[in-house]
Amino acid sequence: MVKKILSVILLLFLHLFYAQEVPNVSISNLNNEKINVSKIDSSDPVVLTFWATWCLPCMEELNTIHEKYEDWQKEAKFSVYAVSTDDARTASKVKTVVKSKGWPYTILLDSNQTLKRALNVNSIPYLVLLHKGKIVYSHVGYSSGDEDELIAKIKDCYKN
Repeated sequence: MVKKILSVILLLFLHLFYAQEVPNVSISNLNNEKINVSKIDSSDPVVLTFWATWCLPCMEELNTIHEKYEDWQKEAKFSVYAVSTDDARTASKVKTVVKSKGWPYTILLDSNQTLKRALNVNSIPYLVLLHKGKIVYSHVGYSSGDEDELIAKIKDCYKN
């Protein structure tokens, strides 16, 4: 039992200190321009959040971040890229949803799931925090209060 606990602690420790590289994947923005995710400037923290128009927890997460975004920007500079995983059937709704919500994020379209596969994302919402070209934090799902952990992780980037 002790061996198991120590193994889990070791794995968590390694995960915290081994930041994964950002994959070299290009996807489109809403203007149909290709954006290479590995080339996004992450000298300041960058949040990539995977969502879809049909995903209610995704919408809740993005709306909550939007509500706090302006105040958070006063505490720590960071940017948000909302990566839509909508497929061909629902991708046409993305622009309408984004416009109606007034989200200030850069919207990326991962209709072929290229980035999602490269990051081994199995379910959404899925959030990734990038800093200095590395993935420094990731989180699956959304529950009220998760945003507090996110801003704490963003602030931690400035401590390192």
